[in-house]
Amino acid sequence: MTREPERPAVTRLAPAGLLRAGLVCGSILLVAAVVLLAARLLVRLAPVTLAVVAALLLTALVIPAVDALARRRVPRGLAALAGVLGLLAVLVAPLVLVGQQAGSQFGDLGGRLDEGIARIRDWITGTLPVSEQQLDQTWQQARDAAAEAVPSPASGASLATETLGAALLALVLLFFLLKDGHHMWSWLLGRIPHSFRARTDAAGSAGWHTLAGYVRGTVVVAAVDAVGIGAALLIVGVPLALPLALLTFVAAFVPIIGATVAGAAAVLVALVANGPTDALIILAAVIAVQQAEGNLLEPLVMGRAVRLHPAVILLAVAAGTVLGGVAGAIVAVPITAVTYRVITTLSSTRNGPDTAPPDPQPAEPGSRSTESEPHLPDHRAEDPAAAAANLDGRKPAHPPG
Repeated sequence: MTREPERPAVTRLAPAGLLRAGLVCGSILLVAAVVLLAARLLVRLAPVTLAVVAALLLTALVIPAVDALARRRVPRGLAALAGVLGLLAVLVAPLVLVGQQAGSQFGDLGGRLDEGIARIRDWITGTLPVSEQQLDQTWQQARDAAAEAVPSPASGASLATETLGAALLALVLLFFLLKDGHHMWSWLLGRIPHSFRARTDAAGSAGWHTLAGYVRGTVVVAAVDAVGIGAALLIVGVPLALPLALLTFVAAFVPIIGATVAGAAAVLVALVANGPTDALIILAAVIAVQQAEGNLLEPLVMGRAVRLHPAVILLAVAAGTVLGGVAGAIVAVPITAVTYRVITTLSSTRNGPDTAPPDPQPAEPGSRSTESEPHLPDHRAEDPAAAAANLDGRKPAHPPG
């Protein structure tokens, strides 16, 4: 007669299902604790974190131009420097133009705003059950709240210093990512066990495709929004048309919420400066541009690079705003999209280390990628030891195989 094996003492004390449930709950709590600690560390190092994320976003935007220069036998370092300087020119030129226009319109704008505010006051007191005294009290409360929200001189100076330092760090990181990004990725792959190297390479390529598609698609969508709404403002004759168009472009990098805020600002300026008729025209133009963007342009430009439900996007933007303010709201969606893409790619390649990500497809081995990954698609094209030696400034011990 066969004797049944004796169960361990721990399984005799509790049912097996309860033990498995406890193990799962403990694992979830452990992972949540690690994620919480990592998030707190990133928040404490917010300037550095935002500088790294901004450098990656700008790298995805600029690296096609750098690769094009490198293919024309321009040294990689010189091409990277040209990319950084070109990006700075593109960023600074609109600011100078907007500043000049705002300065030229400042004298006439004050009188038009005073007339518009008086017209709105008369409409409110004549239409709504609100007296002028109540309106003045509400206006004073709003001004006091705005004054309290303004940081103190010391806090403002500290914030400006941190912002300037983060911007300079992002530019330096951008240069090195444009110059040595593929070497960095090959070096990193060399530190990963060989059995996980192919899956890591596939997940990294998929995440980079997602980031590049998001950044380039957002820039195209933001430019179309700015041109459409800016043209409507110029045609109607609303003051500060170029600053409002620039605000629309920047706000488009915060999905859903940014476009709404920029459109509301344009309508409000039109209402105060030109009256309700022009404000309604601008409102119709804003709605038309945003509907064309959301239903036609965005799916066409971004394609399947960012496949997130609108509820997930709203939650990501809200969490990013709480953790990092406006900068956190801007980087929240690309971080969420890349994380989701990396996780799904790792899951799809679980059964085979050499399984490639289904979408988007990486470039063929040995060919130059038009998507400008920060690494060669075939990790064997550069020996990890050679890449490590390249980063350390030494010659490799042996020629790359």
